[in-house]
Amino acid sequence: MKNAHLNHVLWLTVATIFISTSGALGKYIDMPIPVIIWWRCALASVFIFVYCKYKKVKLKIHTGPDKLTFIISAIFLGAHWITYFYALKVSNVAIGMLSLFTFPLITAIIEPLFSKVKFDPMHLLLGGLVLLGVFYLAPELDLQSSALQGVSFGILSAVCYAIRNLILKKHIANYNGSMLMFYQVLILTALLIPTLFIMDTSAIETQYPYVLILALLTTAIGHTLFVNSLKYFNASTASIISSTQPVFGIIIAFLFLNEIPSWNTFVGGTLIISTVVIESIRSKRKSKQ
Repeated sequence: MKNAHLNHVLWLTVATIFISTSGALGKYIDMPIPVIIWWRCALASVFIFVYCKYKKVKLKIHTGPDKLTFIISAIFLGAHWITYFYALKVSNVAIGMLSLFTFPLITAIIEPLFSKVKFDPMHLLLGGLVLLGVFYLAPELDLQSSALQGVSFGILSAVCYAIRNLILKKHIANYNGSMLMFYQVLILTALLIPTLFIMDTSAIETQYPYVLILALLTTAIGHTLFVNSLKYFNASTASIISSTQPVFGIIIAFLFLNEIPSWNTFVGGTLIISTVVIESIRSKRKSKQ
């Protein structure tokens, strides 16, 4: 039993590392961002479809309202990915990933708007810690500052991601996780087709190995492993482990892009990740009461 638990922790950690590659890949791939996301979704939809067929996952959507929810949640997922990649491009991997990881607290704050969960005043204090962390990430309130632009796009990405997750949780959480991911990337593939005619796509000839890694390793394998691991952990435990994503992402960026975070980034990142861990532990205790 103990070995099984360690095995599940290992696979969740592997999933977290795979997903963490999105930071370095998003920064490195030299194509217009909507085009990157199109290729990511198009290739990932093929990989996930093959996986679903292999695992005999049913792909039927039961009702019309469910179909609308799939579309709306996919739009928020696309907005999350696009703004996240802009955060990476205009600043660096550390700022982009750390500002994105304000999403667990943003989720906790706006969840009462989506469900009957009562607002917790403690979130105001944790929100203050996050704001302090964000201040350290971008201490200069200058719109021309790359750090401020990166944090702004990162937080916008976090809001979109939080809304998408809450929509899924409220309306279509009963569907298989891989099936949900398949339809979301498939819908985004269709919605982003116009970008192929508006933006330059010629760079795919040199960038396809990295786009393939983004679609297969980061999106298809990483997210599928993460979704499957949730069968064995509660959301709080998964959140604590996944909060190491920025850490892994910063290490990967250092090894492959030679990006060295500033001390401000370390301080701000520590404050943001600490709030994620605190909120995860608190929600776990509350669920036991």
